[in-house]
Amino acid sequence: MTVEITSHEELRDLLGTPAPRAANKERARLHERDREWLAAAPFCLLATAGADGSCDVSPKGDPAGFALVLDDTTIAVPERPGNKRADGYRNILDNPHAGLIFLIPGRTDTLRINGRARLVRDAPWFDDMVVKGHRPVLAVVVEIEQIFYHCAKAFLRSALWQPETWRPDALPTRARLIKEVEAPMESLADLERHYGPEYAKSIYA
Repeated sequence: MTVEITSHEELRDLLGTPAPRAANKERARLHERDREWLAAAPFCLLATAGADGSCDVSPKGDPAGFALVLDDTTIAVPERPGNKRADGYRNILDNPHAGLIFLIPGRTDTLRINGRARLVRDAPWFDDMVVKGHRPVLAVVVEIEQIFYHCAKAFLRSALWQPETWRPDALPTRARLIKEVEAPMESLADLERHYGPEYAKSIYA
């Protein structure tokens, strides 16, 4: 029998009360250590939700420091060429609330930022976001409402950064996945050429 949790009280009774350090760790302004973390982080996850509550999480990655600190309560994340679906960006236009998790490879803690996001198509600081000659066509500006560090337990349980646990060949190649799941009418040879060695050369094109 499936037993569902249906109230905040039931959830709290089940999980217990957070320790004071966890309950009170939220801040609304960047600390100098937060700035250092953002300068060292090459990757983040951006979570958004549409007006109807539908959700999206999008990976963002660039050389370390790609998230630009504009002031003590504002950061900006550049757009790079992608698949043009713009799921998260469309969500932001309808619902400005966004959450981000910034990762540093090898670290088992993360930096979390929640706030209000907006899309900017140009600003003087876009010049500071140029990578390999690519100036972003837009950026997500996030006004920080909550910022805090998240503990290491999920990374320790998953052994995420331990190379001996990595199994990149557990599934077929990217080209074969596309062929089997998304585009059965496309040629596997064409897909393998597209996702082959030349693919990495086109990520800023």
